[in-house]
Amino acid sequence: MAQHTAEQAGKPPGHGTVVAQAADSTQAASTITHAAGHQNMQQLIQLRWIAVVGQITTISIASLVYDVALPMALMLNVLACLIAFNIASTLRWQENQVVSNGELLLALLVDVASLTAQLYLSGGATNPFVFLYLLQVILGAVLLERWSTWVIVGVTGACIAGLALFSQPLTLPLDHANGISSLYVQGMLLCFVLDAALLVVFITRITDNVRASSAKLADLRQRAAEEEHIIRMGLLASGAAHELGTPLATLAVILGDWKRMPEFKNNPELLGDVAEMQTQLKRCKSIVSGILLSAGEARGESSAATTILTFLDETVAEWRYGRPVVQFIFDKRIAPDFPVVSDSTLKQMICNVLDNALEASPHWLRLEASCEQGMLVLQVTDAGPGFPAHILAQFGKPYNSSKGRPGGGLGLFLVVNVARTLGGAVTAHNLPQGGAVVRLTLPVSAIEIKSETQQHDY
Repeated sequence: MAQHTAEQAGKPPGHGTVVAQAADSTQAASTITHAAGHQNMQQLIQLRWIAVVGQITTISIASLVYDVALPMALMLNVLACLIAFNIASTLRWQENQVVSNGELLLALLVDVASLTAQLYLSGGATNPFVFLYLLQVILGAVLLERWSTWVIVGVTGACIAGLALFSQPLTLPLDHANGISSLYVQGMLLCFVLDAALLVVFITRITDNVRASSAKLADLRQRAAEEEHIIRMGLLASGAAHELGTPLATLAVILGDWKRMPEFKNNPELLGDVAEMQTQLKRCKSIVSGILLSAGEARGESSAATTILTFLDETVAEWRYGRPVVQFIFDKRIAPDFPVVSDSTLKQMICNVLDNALEASPHWLRLEASCEQGMLVLQVTDAGPGFPAHILAQFGKPYNSSKGRPGGGLGLFLVVNVARTLGGAVTAHNLPQGGAVVRLTLPVSAIEIKSETQQHDY
């Protein structure tokens, strides 16, 4: 584990970090694709073990029950080679998680070669189990790239033609007219049942793997789009902050001049209004400064070492200043206290959740802070009307808001993405008695400052 310092531990994402995470999403998409290939290879290994059991059973029944003359020694040698290949495949793919299209093609070609050898030794094209080639073709169509599938088609077709030309037919009675009593018809029926059953089982599993991979890739694409949206928002916010610097400075000068004018000095009410305007103006300048600082790459400069209880107390105090909440309950259940990194983005994330709750419930709010199994849990409860069902279904998506104003829903969108970047999560639900709960969880390790002893332990 990387060492944590006051400048590094729990550093929330600036623009550079989000760009890096967008690149990580591409890498993660590649990892998911390889993982699906590994799962498909495991399916082929399982299918090969079934083929081994099936060949042993078929050879035994044909030889012992139906007294069919078979070259047992040669067929058992082919079977031993198939078993050895499958054991090697099992050992290899336990360690190597990356499976390419070429490796899947090679595995299927080995299966085709094994089937061809067994058929050559047991009647060639006249063996009713020749239709097992269709299983290999269908698996190739599902698992492989298009060109590889045509390779399987060509190879299996060539194998059947070669078996028809060079192998010796089985010494079976020509009793096809006997219908189901015919040994050949029984073999065809058994081959069909095997083909159908194996296809249903394994194609279903492979399709489930494909669906799971597609769902993960879709989620990654959504995350990449959201991260790109955050980058654009950050650029717009930093540009707006630069532009707001001049008019805010102008307003500060004007308010200072007003405060010294006789008309205001002799009117306590107007003088109080000016003082309040100056206070709010300072707050605006502080917000603008925070945006400009957050837009920089050196986010560590805005971080400071503190403790979790001090950080939460300061955050709550800053949030309550200027917010007209009637009753606010802050329940701290964190013991013992531990050192963390204080960062403006973390504070803003908590404030965004509180602001959203305040709009729904200006008379009563509750913030609960606790630690559960290595996770910092912050739970905000309000007494408002709760979230509409369609908002909960798309919770944390940009512009997902019932407030009907431009930019609505961006606060919670940013909260969800910052929490996810730190390895946490944000969930929300309505209470039966009314009101809503937003639950924010963050790994303590993402914001905690490790001591030297703890660092060496990792």
